[in-house]
This record gives sequence, structure tokens and C-alpha cells, in this order.
Amino acid sequence: IGAAKLVVVIAIFLLTFYVISQVFEIKMDANLGHIFARSALDAAARSTKPPRYKCGISKACPEKHFAFKMASGAANVVGPKICVEDNVLMSGVKNNVGRGINVALVNGKTGEAVDTKFFDMWGGDVAPFIEFLKSIQDGTIVLMGTYDDGATKLNEEARKLIAELGSTSITNLGFRDNWVFCGGKGIKTKSPFEQHIKNNKDTNKYEGWPEVVEMEGCIPQKQD
Repeated sequence: IGAAKLVVVIAIFLLTFYVISQVFEIKMDANLGHIFARSALDAAARSTKPPRYKCGISKACPEKHFAFKMASGAANVVGPKICVEDNVLMSGVKNNVGRGINVALVNGKTGEAVDTKFFDMWGGDVAPFIEFLKSIQDGTIVLMGTYDDGATKLNEEARKLIAELGSTSITNLGFRDNWVFCGGKGIKTKSPFEQHIKNNKDTNKYEGWPEVVEMEGCIPQKQD
């Protein structure tokens, strides 16, 4: 009787082990299938994911060009942002932007930052801005973006100096207009890199301010 019981116990054990192993094999196969399917999907996603270019611009710049992307401020809440060659030169996160006109200077040969400053054109004085504009060296790339209001204190001298950097919109820049511009000291032509949107209560995105203007492009490297 004892031997018969032992045989039955062993038989039940083996049967249970067999059933369990079958279930686990099925589950394991399903899991492996799921893992392989996920791997295939991930690989496909990686292959279709668009490449990232410097400053997040939409396409790569050709050789001997510097990638840039910039945006004006949003109302009086979010500051402007200026990026050149994947380096964020000015932004609210960097805490180096302010009301008025924000300016970043970049070496035209190397693409490296030279200086960043902002000038309050609502409550400030235009004189320091004029002196700054006069001090910019030939061959320097100049990027500008407005925040809140960049025009109230601008006078004809300041506007003329900015126009000499290649701007065409600076003569029409008005109270709380949004504007971004990229030009250069010593430029012989008008810059193709400029966006301007008027402050208009009928079309403003924000109460009292127009929508943000953004711009990206490739700046030719200065050649000797």
C-alpha cells in the first residue's frame, strides 16, 4: 500500500510539474514574442525619428555656416531666447534677459559668443544702448530680440545704427511690437534674417501684446 501511495504521489507530482511547465512555456513564449515585437517597434521608431540639428533647427546648415534659432519674448511673461551653434546664449532659464532689446554678439569667424546684454527701452535710457552699438567690432554677428516693449525709448540715432547692421524693420518698430533680427557689423547688404509683428489690439494673441515671433537659419561664416 505504501509503495502504491508513493507511485500515485510521484505521478501527481510529475503531472503537476508537466502542466506547470507547459503553462510557463506558453507564457514565456508569449513574453518573448512581446519582447521581440517591442524591439522591432523600437528599432523602427529609431530609424524613422528625424535627426536633431543644432539649436533644434529644421535642417542641417552647410559647411562654413553657423546654425541659429531665436524667439522674441511672450508678452511680459516669458523672455526671449537666442541659440547659436547649439549654445543657448540668452534665455529666461539663464536669467540674462530683460525688458527692452536683448542683444547677443557672436564672433563671425568662430561662432563663439562675445557678449550678451539687454537694454530697457521702456523705462531706461537709450544712451548706453547707442554706445554699445557703436562699440561693436567689424565682423561681429549681432542677434536681437524684443521683450515686453523694445521701442519707446528708441531714437533716430539708435535706429540708424541698427539699420546699418542690416535691419529693414527697425524704422517701423513700435510700442510692444515683437521683433527678432540677425545681422552683422560691416554687412554690405540688408539681412535676410528678420521677423516683425505689429502690436495690434485686433490681432494680438495676448492682451496688449502680439504673438511670439521665431526665426531660424544658417549664418555664413566670415571669411578673411
